[in-house]
Amino acid sequence: MMTLNFSILLYLVATGLLIRQWLTAQDKKAHLAQYFVIAAVIFHGIALYSIIITNQGMDIGFFSALSFTAWLMATLLVVASFSLPVGSLGLLVYPFALISLVLRATSDTQNILTDQLTAGLEAHILFSVLAYSLLSISVAQAILLYIQDKYLHNKHPSGFLRRLPSLETMEILLFRIIGLGVIALSISLLSGFLYLDDMFAQSLAHKTVLSLFAWSVFVGLLWGHHKFGWRGKTAIKWSISGFTLLMLAYFGSKFVIELVLKQ
Repeated sequence: MMTLNFSILLYLVATGLLIRQWLTAQDKKAHLAQYFVIAAVIFHGIALYSIIITNQGMDIGFFSALSFTAWLMATLLVVASFSLPVGSLGLLVYPFALISLVLRATSDTQNILTDQLTAGLEAHILFSVLAYSLLSISVAQAILLYIQDKYLHNKHPSGFLRRLPSLETMEILLFRIIGLGVIALSISLLSGFLYLDDMFAQSLAHKTVLSLFAWSVFVGLLWGHHKFGWRGKTAIKWSISGFTLLMLAYFGSKFVIELVLKQ
């Protein structure tokens, strides 16, 4: 619990430093914020390990899964920030990681998986979470792209807008992230069909169908971008639509079953 609380505090400080940095357009605290984020991600991972890996088995409950996804998103963003101009995404990703930890800390809901997983199923779970994390980051990127595009078209530049990379760079990053997410989602679906007994069983059918629809939306967006040059608002709408389907597939059923129906 101590590592969890410490991680919450570190995310809070890092987010505050980032917000101050972007509002004042000053880089003096940029490295300091990065140090706090790195520390937050490390303690977040340690806390999650003690939460998810229990003596009874692995906890795959709603809030544990949500916090693990947030941790992976934050970790991916920290690693990417060393070579790519993705620091602005921290304004959305790090508060999400903070909120996920608070929710997990204040909830005793668990869903213990006692069965021993095969290597194939472990790969399926890993790539499923990786796909969701990458495509969640792409939606955060799409939201910032929408804000940037709106300000530019309305000719209302601000300090925040000047802190973002160029519109072209933002779009390139968006499609790169979506491309990586689609690869991870494709592997997730393929491994599911190979290693799960029945992907269309009653308990999995909705997840499979929604995931396939989401995959189709993202692949359609990448194809439209390559073939017809889709970008801007079209890319943003498709990104958000695909993510919504994926969110319903990954967390919709867990939310209803575990938190609403209490099963």
